[in-house]
Amino acid sequence: MSGLIFRIPTTAMIPVALLFLCATPLAFGAPGLQVIYLVPIALVLWVIRTRTVVDAEQVRIRTMFGARSIAWSEIASLRLTKRSGVKAVLADESEVTLPAVRVRDLDALAQASGGRFGESGTTEPGKTDEPR
Repeated sequence: MSGLIFRIPTTAMIPVALLFLCATPLAFGAPGLQVIYLVPIALVLWVIRTRTVVDAEQVRIRTMFGARSIAWSEIASLRLTKRSGVKAVLADESEVTLPAVRVRDLDALAQASGGRFGESGTTEPGKTDEPR
């Protein structure tokens, strides 16, 4: 996997570990409740697996249960969500969530795309950022 990788920070494992510890008294409270451990195990797998890999040719999206590759030529634009996420809007108007890509990552995404999307910090020609 080459390119820029956006993933869920590994510090997300800390609350998962705490959930595991807090589930222990409940899990041994009655026979069969040990299945409660499946929740933190599923969360660990989600943190490890979920990512978006971007290079100059394509965007590779990996989720908990699947993977998908999208060529940059198929992406018409990017849409920002209310929760600071980023979605790719495809040529057929469908949207694909880019896991672990946040609004703050747009500059890095623009560079990794090979210049297909402009830098978010740039201004239009003839305009400046200076106050009047």
